[in-house]
Parts: sequence; structure tokens; C-alpha cells
Amino acid sequence: MCGIFGYIGKREDAATIVFEGIKTLEYRGYDSWGVGCVPLTKSDTLILKKRVGKIGNEDVKDLPKSTLAFGHTRWATHGGVTEKNTHPHLDCTGTIAIIHNGIIENYDTLKKQVSGTHTFVSETDSEVATHMIEVASSAHPFIEAVRSTFLQFEGSNAIIAISQKEHMMVAARNGSPLVVGFGDHEQFIASDASGLLPYTKRIYFLEDNEMAVLTDDAIIILDAVTGKEKHITPTILTWSVTAANKNGFSTFMEKEIHEQPIVLEQCLHRSDIQSIAEAIKNARGAYLIGCGTAYYACLAGTYLFSTIAQRHINACVASEFTYQEEFINNASLVLALSQSGETMDLIDAVKRAKKHDASIASIVNVQGSTLWRLSNLPIPCMAGPEIGVASTKDMTTKIAILLMTAYDIAGHTKEGKQVMKQVLASVKNIFEKDSLNTIHAVANHFKTSTNLFVVGRGTSYPAALETALKIKEISYIHAEGLAAGELKHGAIALIEKGTPCIVFLPHDETYSANLAAAMEMKARGGYIIGISPQQQEAFDAFIEVKDAGTGTIIPNIIVGQLLAYDVTIAKNLDPDKPRNLAKSVTVK
Repeated sequence: MCGIFGYIGKREDAATIVFEGIKTLEYRGYDSWGVGCVPLTKSDTLILKKRVGKIGNEDVKDLPKSTLAFGHTRWATHGGVTEKNTHPHLDCTGTIAIIHNGIIENYDTLKKQVSGTHTFVSETDSEVATHMIEVASSAHPFIEAVRSTFLQFEGSNAIIAISQKEHMMVAARNGSPLVVGFGDHEQFIASDASGLLPYTKRIYFLEDNEMAVLTDDAIIILDAVTGKEKHITPTILTWSVTAANKNGFSTFMEKEIHEQPIVLEQCLHRSDIQSIAEAIKNARGAYLIGCGTAYYACLAGTYLFSTIAQRHINACVASEFTYQEEFINNASLVLALSQSGETMDLIDAVKRAKKHDASIASIVNVQGSTLWRLSNLPIPCMAGPEIGVASTKDMTTKIAILLMTAYDIAGHTKEGKQVMKQVLASVKNIFEKDSLNTIHAVANHFKTSTNLFVVGRGTSYPAALETALKIKEISYIHAEGLAAGELKHGAIALIEKGTPCIVFLPHDETYSANLAAAMEMKARGGYIIGISPQQQEAFDAFIEVKDAGTGTIIPNIIVGQLLAYDVTIAKNLDPDKPRNLAKSVTVK
């Protein structure tokens, strides 16, 4: 879940390059950070700078000139949030340092092997790697020392080690993501491809049990088990450098919300929808799996496939997929949805499905990611880099792809494109000044609330769940998403005078039932916020969303995103980096 960035090459400001690199990865979530470098001037040890808390206005101007450096943003697992526990970690000689993502599950056993003759200064599992490499280096070359150490780890891990003596950086991964970038007489490594965009688009995602040796002039990929060199083909990133910048917006989340009309319009011109449709039609038993927001997109997909294509597809939270395994076979299709393509619960579910010989399709935003490589049919989301922790444009793009796939299965591809045109018209209307002002005013109304409810039926149910999640994760207001029919089965007991209640009322078969739910909550004193094509007397506040037929869920979700964003800004909170959360959850 933490950010990693490393540099080796011809520039002498390696520490600054690395520092700027980990700043681009702040969205991954962290509670401390550190940078380590090999000084150009003669020095007995590596030089480190480690701090607790956010980077803020800090810098690394006090670090010496260097052509080899790496940095890390830590999200505490083993050991508290202290400078001693912050990465990088040094060996006893001060000439070897490591940064590490993941959990070394057997660290306690490994620590006993070296603790008698080595001094540990942190409470982390990570530090054991430094001392193990130190021991191995006394009898083997540095690369072999890192390899033999890595092979003893249990659990999901990514490790990078630098040596002052050999002037090189050696990395290895199993579970936790790492990507290397090829430059001109300079090489890069990071935990996320977006961090490499300012420097190179020529990259390679390490597979499990692969190592990368980075020197001034080359990157060599090795099989970690055999130690043999592997011949690989780099991937060329299609993202632009500006796509990972704020481009005049105050936050990444605001920018990414406002990019949705552009990325959704691209769906009209896609030529790969049919391949997903064919895979679903040929399967005997299909599953949609995802985590968090991606799962709500899966849930929306089940409604769309049911109503448009009359096709039953199961939706399952990836972490719960183990309970479906007995129903998976070589005729099954698992369609996995992810932004990063690195979410551990999802990757584990896909690997289990592959053991049952299921076909794997995916809709994933990061080409070359672990999920992409595991898939028989990887479909690029093409939403562009998503930096804000709370997913926005990636989610609505996925729903648009599922919507058009459902129409393709039904044999009504042209109708699907027409619906998408309605979606675009509705979405563009949301971003008109009057609409944005209305949403802003509504968000300000409930900014001091502690509880909030969001309800809907049909596709409005996953829209309600997603809106509640967005409000929870960035504004820290307790919000509960409900199927409207479930109100009377318990939750209505919590409605009292002034409780904000968001109700989705699209022009579909659920309209009357959703309106009835609004009336029930209003009768208990709830403050009713209606999101609908038309005003109703039950509404205390009204946000117009023009009808987009079966695709109305997309503009409805965007309104939910804007409400969550506006209330977060009204509370003077940072929507890009919500507390306790990370963009890519790569630990269990």
C-alpha cells in the first residue's frame, strides 16, 4: 500500500528526483516517509532523511549530491509511527539499505537467526531484510545476497536494496507491485507506473518472483528462483504526463470528476466491447468480482445484464469469492474489475479461479498490471491516470463498458450507443454552472451532519451504495446506502428530524417505490434530497439529473461524487488523501 521510488543514473540530484517521485505517490496512503542516497563525496555510510507525518512543505535540500537514491512512504503495519520505524533501514555497517512493501510473515523466525550478532533499531518486520542481506553479502555478491534473502520471505512482499560499495539497486517482488522504467543512461523503479510518467514511458511490470538489477546503464530482469536472466519486452505507456497533473484544478479528485464527460465519450468509439460480450455469451456461469467501488460497479452490472440482456451474472465481493469456488470450472468466466490491477484480495480471487481452469476477463485501468497479466481477456478501462484515492472516472467508465456490453449481448449495439449519447447529454448538464451551484448548496446544508442515508432501487441501489461510500471515505460523515425497500426493515428507526436523506428517483420502473421511500423518511422528519429528472413535493432539496434511460445510474453516481467532494471541501478536508485509506490495497 506504500509508495516506492528509486533512481540510478547520470544526474547528481538523485535525492530530489526520488523525493519528487514519492510525492507523486502520496495518494497511496502513508503516515511517514524517508529518502536514502549514496553520496558522491566520500562517505562511510549511506545518508538518510526520515520523517513522521505527511511530506507537506518538507524538502531534501539537506541531502548530498548523489546519483543513486530511493525513497518510501510508509503505512504502518509492524511497529508504530516513529522515525526509527520509517524506511529506509540500514544494516550495521551503514552501507546497505532497504525499503519494503508488504509483510514478511515469518520475520520473527528470521530475526532470531541474526539478532544475536546484529543490532535492530526498529520494531518493523522490514529491518530483518537489511541484516540478512548484510550477512549474505559477506560470502556472496550483492545480487545473490538479495536473492537468497528474498527467497526466505513468506507472504506478499516487494523489496529494494541499495549497496554503497557496488553502486547498484536490486529489487524483488512477490505479490506487492513494482514497475521499472528505462531511461537514457538512467533507470527508475516505483510501486506505481504513474510515478514514472515525468521521466519515461518505457516500463516493465515485475512478475511474482522476479528481480530487477538497476545500474547506471541497464536494467536486468532475473528469475528470483533460479537466478537466471530473463528476456523481457517493455511496455510503452499511453498516458500523457499532463494526465497525472492537476491541470488548474485545486485537487486531483476535482479534476478526475470533471474529466468524466471526456472519458465517457471515448466509450462510444470502442471496438473491444464485442469481445467481452462474446466471452460472457460463451460462458456457462459468469461472475463479476471487485472490491469497494469496483464491486459496486459489478453490482450495477448484474442489474444491467439482467434488464438489458436477460443474462444472469453473479456479483461477488472479491474477498468473499472463496465461497463460490466450488461452483467454478473450465466453462466459467470470471470478469474482474479494478482500477490499479494490483488489489490483493482481487488478485487472490483471480488466482483461485484460474486453479479451477476458469477463463479470466478483466476491465482494468492500468495496462500491464498484475490483473492485466493474469487475464485471458484484459480490457483497458482507458480512464487515464486516477490519482485521487476515491475512485471516480474509473468507476463510471467501467459501468459504461458494462452497459454497452449488455446491449451487445442483446444484439442491440446501436441502441447501446444511443443510450450512451443520452448519458453524455445528462452528464454534461450536471457540469453546467447552475447545476454545480445547486449541488454545492446541498452539500453545505449537511456538512455538519453526523449521519446520512442514501436510498434507491434497481440500478439506483448500487448508486446509493457508491454515493454513501464516497461521502464516508472522504468527508468522514457516517453514510449508509440502502435498497429503498429495506428502509422499513430496520434503518428507518434511525431517521429523525433533520437527518439528510438522499433519494434517487430515475424515470424507470422503480420511480413510485423510490418516491414512497422518500415519503416514509420525510414523515419521520428526514431532510429529503431528491436526485431525479423532475421535482417532487416530497423534496426539501432537488438536484436535477436529466433522464438517460438505462444509463441514468452514471450521471446519478457523478452527482453523488460531487456531493461528497463539496462537503469534504466545506469541512476543510483533503479529498485526495483521506485518512487511513490507500489507492491500491496490496495487503490483506
